[in-house]
Amino acid sequence: MKRIILAFLTLLLVNGLFSQNIYWVYFTDKNETTFDPYSYFDAKAIERRVQQNIPLFDMTDFPLNNNYKEQVISLSEEFVGETRWFNAVAVTITDENLPLVQELPFVKNVERIETEGKLATYKDHFTDSYEISSNAGENAGILPQLERFEGDLFVQNQIDGKGIRIAVFDGGFPGVDKHEAFAHLRENNRIIKTWNFPLKKENVYGWHSHGTMVLSCIAGIQNGKKMGLATGAEFLLARTEINTEPAKEEVWWMQAVEWADKNGANVINSSLGYGKSRYYVEDMDGKQSLVSKAANMAAAKGMLVCNAMGNEGSDKAWRTLITPADADSVISVGGLNPATDKRIYFSSFGPTADGRLKPNVVAFGTADVAKPRGGYTNAPGTSFSSPLVAGFVACAWQTRPQLKAMELKAEIEKSADLYPYFDYQYGYGVPQAGYFINPTAQPIETSRIAFTESENAIFVSVTPDENDKNNTTLLLHVQKPDGQLR
Repeated sequence: MKRIILAFLTLLLVNGLFSQNIYWVYFTDKNETTFDPYSYFDAKAIERRVQQNIPLFDMTDFPLNNNYKEQVISLSEEFVGETRWFNAVAVTITDENLPLVQELPFVKNVERIETEGKLATYKDHFTDSYEISSNAGENAGILPQLERFEGDLFVQNQIDGKGIRIAVFDGGFPGVDKHEAFAHLRENNRIIKTWNFPLKKENVYGWHSHGTMVLSCIAGIQNGKKMGLATGAEFLLARTEINTEPAKEEVWWMQAVEWADKNGANVINSSLGYGKSRYYVEDMDGKQSLVSKAANMAAAKGMLVCNAMGNEGSDKAWRTLITPADADSVISVGGLNPATDKRIYFSSFGPTADGRLKPNVVAFGTADVAKPRGGYTNAPGTSFSSPLVAGFVACAWQTRPQLKAMELKAEIEKSADLYPYFDYQYGYGVPQAGYFINPTAQPIETSRIAFTESENAIFVSVTPDENDKNNTTLLLHVQKPDGQLR
């Protein structure tokens, strides 16, 4: 017995001496590397760069110096991934070897990737039985979750995201290769590429059902009715989540963005995020996490990222957004309660830690979605608000293909039904298809609103509009000189 205990204590001591963590190791340069964009990029990626005047020979796209990479790997326990854009590798390094890596002459700096805790990636809860929406039969072509966007205007004008390529990052897509909701994608070969980053293979048609439900909110068709607006788009499906390796998941997300860029994505939907298990509230400033930096870089490469705000709206320990929804260039999407048209209770809200407006827009926080084993269900979560907006973005871009990514982002905000009003629950409101189909200026009527200022208060009075019986809510905000809201 003493020998067993001694051996156990020795093992603990050894493990303590040689503990290991995951790190980003950044390099100083990309010396002695070459790059041919025409052999690296898909034709759609070249097309996007040319259309948006983005250089084809940008140093961020050059590969890593292989000699640097191999030397770091030789001192590591595991190679996790790499990023061209930020010139770094993610590796597992023992405490013993960490100083040796830091002292390499070509290593700029080393940053630990926190691994504690469990990510709140899949906080959406859904029923096992199909619950048909109460007014699902009102429009023969689309479900109510799309009517809120005036989606019927896109349908009437044959706008379905054709020509737009959408990348979807999630935990798996079981049933997408068989479910009737995606038959039109399979029959028309519109799933262009897939990649399973955790397992380093093409098969993504398994694992977590979350991705299947998300994809149905972008491009699903349920008994002839659109569940998502972008049924004519092309797709790149990436499995980036396994929900047990939080550090590696951010590495895989980073790699997936570059993979999406390489393979010609225009839009990325990420119903994923990283919050209180790994970060502090003050870190949600769009600058701390590498995934938020990558999301901003995606915009610089001409892509537009839609990201769920998160489901921490009722969590008093957090109650803010998740990253990369905090990135400035991202369309961050919050959730509405379809029954009240107010913020659904779990939807995270802004502002960011540095006071910027988030969310940018909102959509229904519950949606009819496809179930992996067949059939449909109704599911809550901002995970479904985001892909509903991603499908809208694809259709909007189809109507104005000349727009650059950030120009389109601004137009999406202007199309929302509360614009130019905004706040930290609704952003600018729900995007509206009419803005893109029938673009006409709609100035806000201010003659019915009166402001009376006293020494200690400002009184706001509104003259009711007799023709608008449903106008029961007055939204207002008080904006400080720095642009933030009180």
